[in-house]
Amino acid sequence: MQNIDIERVQRTFGKVALQKEAVAAQFYDRLFELDSSLRPLFKADIRAQGEKLMSTLAVAVRNLKTPDLIRDSIAKMGQRHQTYGVREKDYDTVAAALLWTLEKNLGPDFTPEVRKSWTEVYLLVAGLMKTA
Repeated sequence: MQNIDIERVQRTFGKVALQKEAVAAQFYDRLFELDSSLRPLFKADIRAQGEKLMSTLAVAVRNLKTPDLIRDSIAKMGQRHQTYGVREKDYDTVAAALLWTLEKNLGPDFTPEVRKSWTEVYLLVAGLMKTA
């Protein structure tokens, strides 16, 4: 947690959350562009999946100062993802799609420092999911 500028992540998430439906759609478009083999993993309506994505991100971002509060729920999410067929390498693809989406939506506010902080957040969450 010491590498993450929590306020920076929360501030920038606040900006993208204002357009959460569009941001989620861009994320999934980019994800499937990067790896079309991931598309079959998403059986539900992609719009509903986007709502889950943005809600999960909001909870994670809101609890960055107290990650123990969400550790169990993230671990359970990781277990579910494993049963869906998510592979280790898929986490890298998700990271690339997420950072691309943030960059597109934040524009000049997506500084190298913002990228670093968001990368650290993603590594934290993905690490918890993978070890579950």
